[in-house]
Amino acid sequence: MKIQIDDKDFDLMLEYDQIKKRIRLIGIQLNVDFENRIPVFIGVLTGSFVFLGDLIKEITIASEVTFVKVKSYTGDQSGVITDEMAISMNLKDRDVIVVEDIVDTGKTLKYVLEKIKAQNPASLNVCTLLFKPNAVENEIEELTYVGFEIPNDFVVGYGLDYNGLGRNFKDIYKAVPKQR
Repeated sequence: MKIQIDDKDFDLMLEYDQIKKRIRLIGIQLNVDFENRIPVFIGVLTGSFVFLGDLIKEITIASEVTFVKVKSYTGDQSGVITDEMAISMNLKDRDVIVVEDIVDTGKTLKYVLEKIKAQNPASLNVCTLLFKPNAVENEIEELTYVGFEIPNDFVVGYGLDYNGLGRNFKDIYKAVPKQR
């Protein structure tokens, strides 16, 4: 199946059924790993909201959920990252699981992790639906739970967007290179 968003064409990459099955397995692993603890899931907005929504339905242990939103100013090459919505709870001595839609360069995630580490959590792990190992610029030691490793393709759907559009698609699509 193909879709078009603005000026880009996309081909189907991952069907929702595949995504659901993988999330179920991640949920089982989190339930085992955090048994008898009460982790805090921190969704990195905006892209993670669909993934976190489905993931939390698979969590059967006591847990809390909160969100953080950061903005990366890469258009001017400054690489400046700022908080748009800061972490709203005390994370000292808490088990923290950061939930991302996708980890590519890792710059924004590194910023979020530094903010959390400053609060001295008991543990800190990252759970991401998609991981682009060929795009990561710095190793992320906390990256523990990965749904799918994908090539360095541009993707949309299931919370991921192109110019604010496409988050609503239940499947994940990859951009098709323009024919010349």
